[in-house]
Amino acid sequence: MAEDQYSDYTVPGLARENGHEIAGLLQVRLHALNDLQLALKHVHWNVTGPHFIAVHEMLDPQVDVVRGFVDETAERIATLGGSPSGRTGELVARRHWEDYPLGKADSMAHLAELDRVYTGVIEDHRDVLAKAGQVDPITEDMLIGQVKELELFQWFIRSHLERAGS
Repeated sequence: MAEDQYSDYTVPGLARENGHEIAGLLQVRLHALNDLQLALKHVHWNVTGPHFIAVHEMLDPQVDVVRGFVDETAERIATLGGSPSGRTGELVARRHWEDYPLGKADSMAHLAELDRVYTGVIEDHRDVLAKAGQVDPITEDMLIGQVKELELFQWFIRSHLERAGS
């Protein structure tokens, strides 16, 4: 975030510089979560094959939870004195990951790609979680809760990919 995107305050008990630094880190997480919920919905619309209905119905609850994380993260940014951005142009300009590559495709292909997406989101969340844990236990707690759910959703994905008896 540009310096003019910050208020003159942060939360009580946290140095303004620390609050603004955490808000900046959270902005990239906000972009990742927005991108994730769009990718999940995209897969929901474009999944095909024998496991269509199972995958199709599995994804909507994930979309709903991730959308909640988007709002929670944006509100934390604002609470810390930042100005959360949900603009798609900024998301695309600031992300370090590639766009979701598949269109209409077999459920196993989509699930394999979603597994990679979840890995990236979770690894990056854990990096920010570790930094937040050094200065802001409230943000750390928020991210711990998000990672817990994201890891559960990845397990759902991986369970579909796992071969019986392997």
